[in-house]
Amino acid sequence: MNAIDDLKKVGTSTWLDDLSRDRLTSGNLKELLSSKSIVGVTTNPSIFAAAMGKGTAYDAQISELKEAGSNVDDSVYTMAIKDVQDACDLFADIYEQSGGQDGRVSIEVDPRISADRDATITQAKNLWERVDRPNAMIKIPATEGSMPAIADALAEGISVNVTLIFSVPVYRQVVQTYIEGIKRAAENGHDVSKIHSVASFFVSRVDTEVDKRLDAIGTDEAKELKGKAGIANAHRAYAAFETLFKDADLPEGANVQRPLWASTGVKNPEYPQDMYVTELAGPNTVNTMPEKTIDAALEGNGIHGDTLSGKGEEADELFAKLSEIGIDFEDVFEVLEREGVEKFVKAWEELLDSMQSKLA
Repeated sequence: MNAIDDLKKVGTSTWLDDLSRDRLTSGNLKELLSSKSIVGVTTNPSIFAAAMGKGTAYDAQISELKEAGSNVDDSVYTMAIKDVQDACDLFADIYEQSGGQDGRVSIEVDPRISADRDATITQAKNLWERVDRPNAMIKIPATEGSMPAIADALAEGISVNVTLIFSVPVYRQVVQTYIEGIKRAAENGHDVSKIHSVASFFVSRVDTEVDKRLDAIGTDEAKELKGKAGIANAHRAYAAFETLFKDADLPEGANVQRPLWASTGVKNPEYPQDMYVTELAGPNTVNTMPEKTIDAALEGNGIHGDTLSGKGEEADELFAKLSEIGIDFEDVFEVLEREGVEKFVKAWEELLDSMQSKLA
């Protein structure tokens, strides 16, 4: 037993926030599954940009795509889909054993279309069909433009990872969108017990933005509140999760949409490297971590039981203090969502530029 196993006992599944051809062909991902109790994988445009932009692991497939005359956009997705398929096959047993909750591998729609509902659902359906694995998940951002496409995808029987959630009001909207989509799926004749969804709530980026503003305020009180907003924000989201799904009008056999803690790598070296793990452990949750954070959790002081349940009131009080000293959370979350989309778009465009050069 290790800390990741202890997380599972509390109710938190650990997924790796990374994927590459090297991890697959070297056996590294399989080793992580067996030695570090990883039960799923998430990806994003930045992860694929890092994976495909270096080394030679993709060279053979790039040559094949070049010979076939594939355009750059389709080439990138063809390579990403191959990685996701292989990872899905690797996690197939976990998928079966967990009843579909875990063993999941996520692939994200093009971040450049996050404001376009029709383009998002069209690509979500295309990716779902091309990956052709029941344990895949299609990542769709919780932007205003893409939110309706989340319900559309669920209604088509597609398992969805809703990403780029920063605020509790947006999270509440995501839950309502999930409930709408799963109801439509039932009406469309889909077996809703086979449809799973997670709501990816970003954590460390909240601390990065709020801490910067606390430093600007500069008072002793402000400095004492640094490094606390991210976890409190997640605690508030979990309190909303408990309330929203307690009496949710879900179709018979439908699953709850689990909160997934994303952006759990600590950005400030002064903070404990596993704080977004130990303080976010609880029933019906997922924590997707970079390998460095997984190792920090394994090497840390262990899991301290359920640190999510019953924390909502305390978190609300902390947010009230932060607001009183001048933190404008509406602006914080607006900035984080905009920057989140921009970072993924930039990474994706850089990957396309790099791949265009290789195809040429």
